Amino acid sequence: MSAGTAGVTHRLVSSPAGRIHLAEQGIGPLVLLVHGFPESWYSWRHQLPALAAAGYRAVAVDVRGYGRSSRPGEIDGYRMPDLVEDNVAVVHALGEERAVVVGHDWGSVIAANSALARPDVFRAVGLLSVPYRPRGGPRPSEIFGRMGGDEEFYISYFQEPGRAEAEIEPDVRGWLAGFYAALSADTMPAADAPDPHFVVRGGRLRDRFPVGRRPAWLSAEDLDVYAGEFERTGMSGGLARYRNMDRDWEDLAAFDGVAITQPSLFAGGGLDASTTWMADAIAAYPETLPGLLSCHVLDGCGHWIQQERPAEVNRLLVDWLESLPS
Repeated sequence: MSAGTAGVTHRLVSSPAGRIHLAEQGIGPLVLLVHGFPESWYSWRHQLPALAAAGYRAVAVDVRGYGRSSRPGEIDGYRMPDLVEDNVAVVHALGEERAVVVGHDWGSVIAANSALARPDVFRAVGLLSVPYRPRGGPRPSEIFGRMGGDEEFYISYFQEPGRAEAEIEPDVRGWLAGFYAALSADTMPAADAPDPHFVVRGGRLRDRFPVGRRPAWLSAEDLDVYAGEFERTGMSGGLARYRNMDRDWEDLAAFDGVAITQPSLFAGGGLDASTTWMADAIAAYPETLPGLLSCHVLDGCGHWIQQERPAEVNRLLVDWLESLPS
């Protein structure tokens, strides 16, 4: 058992997809933690005990397709409305009517849409690394397909079923280590190096990953946890989230341009492309997140914010939670 996971209990609860695995610690108001790609409930290992100590019931899920949760066989089994309903099902299965939802990376997008679609359940929303941008504009595949010129943006690279799997699955541990390092502040490529978010036509994403460098936040034991889960499940469940972006764009048409009005938090890394590329989305928060109570860009931090800066993120989360209306 890794440091930070002592006292955590695990269980499965029913959801529309089948079963959702969750890790739980503490008692008090419910805070639901939703991870991104390529992670698991374990990415919240530092937040579970901190939130529990502050008087909250902290629950981190394996998102549909990951870890010990159900993995539908069809790609369209991972649409955003289904993931929102998984979150609702977790809240109700725990005997609660309402919760605060906090997400990182894709989990930030899932958390935002949970708050947007089910304000009756999610009374506040915390977003880490990926800012909220309301639905609108062209299809996502069209936007990402135009990026990079002669190179291919990683999200476009992930679209074809089996393509990224063929790169990753023969060496899951090595690929994950490189991917985590590429987006971590202490190991990411220099600003003038080739951008690891893009793939040379006919190349592989990992060709631009740092080699032989593990970020300080990622111990060998931590990497064992992540690699072991993906070696067991494969990568298709996680990659299915990318492959549903156009379906999400269709499914969420009723929310075109709609603001999230619940009390909210945003925190991102100052060296994270998700934060810098979407600076205009953060600037628009007075209109798109009118309930924003806490907004922070952490200097010198990369993408894996709650793992790179656990103490700082824990403090921001607890201070924000304590400021929420009861």
